[in-house]
Amino acid sequence: MAKTLHVKKGDRVKVIAGKDKGATGEIISVDPEAGRVVVQGVNLVKKHRREQPNPQTRQPLKAGIITTEAPIDASNVQLLVKVDGKEVVTRVGYERREVTKRRSDGSEYTGTRSVRIARKTGKEI
Repeated sequence: MAKTLHVKKGDRVKVIAGKDKGATGEIISVDPEAGRVVVQGVNLVKKHRREQPNPQTRQPLKAGIITTEAPIDASNVQLLVKVDGKEVVTRVGYERREVTKRRSDGSEYTGTRSVRIARKTGKEI
């Protein structure tokens, strides 16, 4: 069974633990197997890169010291939602909602799908 996290790529989150505690940003990538996320502007690390050819364009990649984001544990971030124009942290819940689905032969039937909801507001994310 596939592992899932409470946050997805593109979610706006707040860091609640670690050296960047209190920082907010958008999730760039998610690794559910490792339980880690990369947040824009958080956990910046410097890497030394040497000049080497780009496989697609054959132009050399820029060499030097590059600053990039490193992954942090998903348990150290909390989802942000807008409430009355302010961003507020919230937990994530799940609800089953009835939807109308269509088969390949054109017939329709009712089924359920899981949606994420913000516990603070009760609205779908």
